[in-house]
Amino acid sequence: MARSLPPLNWFRSFEAAARHLNFTAAAAELGLTQSAISQQVRSLETRFGVQLFERKARGLSITDDGRKLLPQVGAALEILGAASSTFDAGPTEQLLTIATSVSVAQWILAPRIDAFLANHPDLRVRFLSTVWPDEFKASIADVEIRFGAEKQVGHNAVRLGPDYLVAISKEPLDGLEGQRMIETVGTSMSWQNWSAAHCRQQTLVPSLYTDSFGLALELASKGQGVALTSSLLAAGALAKGELFQIGDAILVNPEGYFLAIDENVKAAGAFRDWLLDAIAA
Repeated sequence: MARSLPPLNWFRSFEAAARHLNFTAAAAELGLTQSAISQQVRSLETRFGVQLFERKARGLSITDDGRKLLPQVGAALEILGAASSTFDAGPTEQLLTIATSVSVAQWILAPRIDAFLANHPDLRVRFLSTVWPDEFKASIADVEIRFGAEKQVGHNAVRLGPDYLVAISKEPLDGLEGQRMIETVGTSMSWQNWSAAHCRQQTLVPSLYTDSFGLALELASKGQGVALTSSLLAAGALAKGELFQIGDAILVNPEGYFLAIDENVKAAGAFRDWLLDAIAA
């Protein structure tokens, strides 16, 4: 049986860190947090059983194993980029292309998109599933909805909101004691921040980790625990009574979902205006 490969994002983080010799600079390039870059590189080192970098106070030093790996990873990423560009299609008449994460598509757009299409019966909508901010640069899209801090998402992007971090569960609960905690990694806020903000005597320790707020919300909806997740994603399910917020406590999140459009595409402007109105309503 063929051995499974490590995730592509681990290789991306390694390659960027190797070029910059700095996790912070690599994070800025890829639109991730420094901790996410460090975690993915560490995961790659664990998978291969070698040390790729020496961590120093003022940056990184690449090891011999890292030097052996770097040219192969760089070449592979170039080949994948060239192969992907072959299949990128340009804008098509009456086709609106929306690049966004699966979380946004599932929890924000899917329950509402029929209303938009009803008002634009001649328009077709294509979704491109994207996760990391560098993937947006490679996509051909009329509308982009991306997650990150304001400085990461580019100019003329509008934050969708209000959007806070809230505790979400499948059933109504009086509190968090004795509950399984679900946490999203790669973001700047955690259950530890929640504990500190709400003066809890004991730090809440998660036992389930995800790489997106949407998956955390999905796990909560299946009764797998309490998710610390985006109130924007959860709003529709909360309004319908399909999920429940535990208490009234919220945590201000410096990161969020930002929408940007190609101003030359009329349908993109119509979509932006419709979505902002739909969320506000």
